[in-house]
This record gives sequence, C-alpha cells and structure tokens, in this order.
Amino acid sequence: MKKKEMIAMLLAGGQGSRLGVLTTTKAKPAVAFGGKYRIIDFPMSNCINSGVDTVGVLTQYEPLLLNSHIGIGIPWDLDRRSGGVTILAPHVKGEQGEWYSGTANAIYQNIDYIDNHNPEYVLILSGDHIYKMDYSQMLDFHKKEHCDATIAVREVPYDEASRFGIMNTRENDSVYEFEEKPKNPKSNLASMGIYIFTWKKLREALIADNKENPDSDFGKHIIPRMLGEGQTLFAYRFKDYWKDVGTVESYWVANMDLTWPLPQFNLYDDFWKIYTDADHQPPQYTGPNANVNASLLSEGCEVYGSVYNSVLGPGVYVAEGAVIRDSIIMGGCSVGNNSVIERGIIDENARIGSQVVIGCGENVPNEQKPSVYDTGITVIGERSVIPDNVSIGKNCVIYGISTPEEYPNNNLPSGSSIINEKEVIV
Repeated sequence: MKKKEMIAMLLAGGQGSRLGVLTTTKAKPAVAFGGKYRIIDFPMSNCINSGVDTVGVLTQYEPLLLNSHIGIGIPWDLDRRSGGVTILAPHVKGEQGEWYSGTANAIYQNIDYIDNHNPEYVLILSGDHIYKMDYSQMLDFHKKEHCDATIAVREVPYDEASRFGIMNTRENDSVYEFEEKPKNPKSNLASMGIYIFTWKKLREALIADNKENPDSDFGKHIIPRMLGEGQTLFAYRFKDYWKDVGTVESYWVANMDLTWPLPQFNLYDDFWKIYTDADHQPPQYTGPNANVNASLLSEGCEVYGSVYNSVLGPGVYVAEGAVIRDSIIMGGCSVGNNSVIERGIIDENARIGSQVVIGCGENVPNEQKPSVYDTGITVIGERSVIPDNVSIGKNCVIYGISTPEEYPNNNLPSGSSIINEKEVIV
C-alpha cells in the first residue's frame, strides 16, 4: 500500500453521559447539531478540507446511528480505494475480545490498521467538538519544530483552567509539564484533545504503556510518559471558535451561538464547508401568520407559529399559535397549536401536543441527575410524546410516551423526570 504522510484516528466511542437522554440510544458524536448536521460532521469535514483522506473512526457505545450516518464516507469524499473512511469497532483478537478502555488503549488496539497505511504522522481527534481547523497547518508546525508530539491548545480564562488538562510551556511553546485539572494552574493553555504524533514514537509509547496501564489514556499516561522520556512536545495555539459540547448547557450554548446576526461560527463558509449525510428535503415554509426572528431553520420546516432565537432541524412542524424561544428542536419533531417552549432541547422525532408549556416555573435542579440538568434547560428525548394541555417546568427530563396521568394537575414541577424507556414511537 502507498505510504500516507498522515492519517487521522477519530475517537467516536464515547457515551456522553453528561448529555443525559440525548445519548440514550446514540453515541455523543451522532447527536444532531446546528439543524441538519451531526457533531461528528465537524472533525470529518476538517479532515477532508485539510487534505487528510484516510480516517479511522473508532466506535463503541451505541454505534448504529453513527455507522449508518458515516456509511462509506460519500458526503466527505472519503469513499476511496486507497484510504477513505473505515469504522473501527472493538474486535476479537486471538481468543478474546476487548472493549476500548481508554483513549490511547483504543489506538493501541488498532496499531495494525495504522501500520497497514504506514504513515509518518498520526492525527488523533475527538468526535465531539465543534470547530474548524486546518490540520495541514498544524502538521507544518509539527515538522518545523521536529516534534515527537504536537498538542493543540486554546487559552482559557485562568478561573476556568482547573477544568482542563493544562500544558505548561517554555517561551518557545515547547511543553515541559502536563497537569490534569490542576487546582492552582501555572498556565491557561488548555489541551483540546487534538494531537499529531510522529507514528514511530507514538507506536513505541503505546506498546510500552499498555504493559502498565490497561486503561491507557493520552492525557493521563502517554503525554506524561513521553515528557518523562525527554521527547519533544510542543503546544500548537488555536485561536478560533472551538466548543466542547459535552454537557447539556455547552451543547445548548453552541447551538444558540448559530442564531446570532453575525455568528462566531459560520456554517455558510464556501472555503471551509461542513459536509453531512442529509436527505434532500423540500424548502422551508413559513405560514402567513408565522413570525421567525434570529433563528436557523433547516430544510423541510413548516412554521405557522413564532420562532425566536432557536435552531430547528429538518422537517420540523410548528403549528399555529405555538411559540418557540431559545430552544433546539431537532429533525422530524412536531409542536402542537398554542404550545410554548422556552430553553428546551427536543430530540429527534418527538411530538409535543397542543396547549403545552415547557420551561416554566423555578430553576430547580433535576432530582435524579442534578449535575446533568441544572441550568434551566428542559430536555425531551427522541421519539417521545407529550400529551395536550400540560405544563412542564425547568430542568425536567422526559423520555418515552408520557400520558396525562403522569402530570398531577396537568403539571410536571421543575426538576422532575418521566422516563418510559420501553415506550417510544417506533
């Protein structure tokens, strides 16, 4: 096989538990974003726009939708004889199979795949970030500095630095120390989870580390190991838009960013297109009494009510008199007459009845999962059904077909949950 200068390994097996019911039946990278896209479309598009034409996608948790979405890579021009996109699920080796147990362990288990392409460099990516980056510029930096590893970093406010893996660097941006979520950070250069390694050096580190750490991780094990061995690591500064959409709040904020008159993150850039596997839909339609303001409407939407500062996926139906404000309504959903949704995330193919109010009341954290639902956003899971004439508070979560009997006095107080996992629209 012809030698590739650099191939990409895209880590897309995460469960994304902090996204709550949005990841009940799909991996985090498969969650819809920005109307018609899915989160994984962004690193995939970055690859092809950067000239990286060989991508291994490592899947594990609930991979069905993700596998179907990626297919053979046609939307990203990755359906190729040499290279292209390959789905890399955990598999049996010898007499036993083994789940991926860490970010570096996942790469270790696919050393044969990488060796088959014989690359000089390997690009490691996360499948759950929203950004545009030219990886070829990062590779040029890696080669110029003669690095063994290059880690993409962003400056974050010092008061937030303790939430990240922090790279401590010398004046020339060479890394002398990595600290995972330090209480008293020495710098504010946060790792973005984007790495370029010289493959020969990474291969050696993966094999050595696997003997000591079966849950081998890049941040916890590989980078400290390489630093300890005196290898050359540099921080590559990235200054453009980047969002880790790993929580309900960060996911909501990143979608709301798209509704600005001049959004920080431009989905309409002809020079850096974001590609996706989307069915062709009829154009949007807004009825004679509709009112749409500062919102993103995907193809196939029918809006007869009012939509403000919101993102609507393909084929969303908003009935007469309905009001949607500061919300994300994913593809295939319907919202009934005179319903009101504020700060809501409605997952794909859900049905909201008539005269429903979502997002009222006090901001009380969710009783069952206060760390997931605590910022006033109510989340309705995919293919769920909300009956007519009910009010639903803040930080609520509903999954499945709910009935009027589950709403005492037609009301679900803030912080409550209704989970009917076996009962969804098929």
